[in-house]
Amino acid sequence: MAKTTPGLFVRQVRQEMSKVSWPSRRETVISVVLVFILSLIMAIYFLIVDKILSWGISWIFG
Repeated sequence: MAKTTPGLFVRQVRQEMSKVSWPSRRETVISVVLVFILSLIMAIYFLIVDKILSWGISWIFG
């Protein structure tokens, strides 16, 4: 297999990057907001589950 020169590598990277479909600013903002909302929901869920398990274990061994 032939070695790739740095110049050829850079050209190939630029060529591949031009094929990438980048999200719009609006799509990015919506995705970020959704990630924060879902992270908050999951944090609250795990907090509730943790509290229930903690109360249950302290009741059993308490």
